Amino acid sequence: MTTNASAPQPGTSSALSALGEALDAAAESVGHARADATASAKLAAAKVQTGVAQGAYYTAYGVSYGVVFSGVFLKELLPLNNPIRRGLEDGAEAAIDAAESRRAELAADATPALSDASKPT
Repeated sequence: MTTNASAPQPGTSSALSALGEALDAAAESVGHARADATASAKLAAAKVQTGVAQGAYYTAYGVSYGVVFSGVFLKELLPLNNPIRRGLEDGAEAAIDAAESRRAELAADATPALSDASKPT
């Protein structure tokens, strides 16, 4: 006597449907977990980037403040006709002039110029 292996056994279909529902629920849960993990990773990356940017800002601010304050404090301690004081004042003026001329050069380079190919003939 032979038995048909493909014939459903009593109670098997309900067990398989329960297994299928469990697998569907697990897949949905994994999908939600992946979306939650992606959102959490993006939020964490944004916070790290903000922290690094703030750290860089405060480091640059501190260095700049320390250098400028020290120079101004030293200049104010020196007598008016002291060559070191005059050198600090002249150097500061030259730095300001150099920064302004560099800013003007960059602004001039930013304006688009017509190339030879686009000029009307």
